[in-house]
Amino acid sequence: MHDEFLCHVTAYGICDGRRIGVPLGTYRAPTLALALWWLRDRASWMAERLDPRPGSGHFPPGALVPVLDTAPDVPALLRAWCADVDRQELVADQLAAGRLVRIAVSDETTEYELLAESVDALRMQRVVPALVMPVA
Repeated sequence: MHDEFLCHVTAYGICDGRRIGVPLGTYRAPTLALALWWLRDRASWMAERLDPRPGSGHFPPGALVPVLDTAPDVPALLRAWCADVDRQELVADQLAAGRLVRIAVSDETTEYELLAESVDALRMQRVVPALVMPVA
């Protein structure tokens, strides 16, 4: 069983023809339960910021506009992931097995990524002998 988990949230977009990542948060979770909680919390946090309530008073009139019906609904996808118990169990199983977990959703301009991995698995990768390539 892996005990600590490193979690990241990043948004990726294109700027000047290059893919740029903007870190939105990192958390070193001391338990699997806290890693899952943090991932769900960050997914909900992103969904609320991408799909705010128009009457909340945080935005000037006309700042929010409807999108096309064909546009991917990233906030809905993030909320659905948070509510899906089966997918949460799958993520827990993968993390407990020491595997990297990546949850990614995107719209026309941005990819939103949630990553989690076992700190123990990272440490084990560091102790694997490096491949030595001969210098021709």
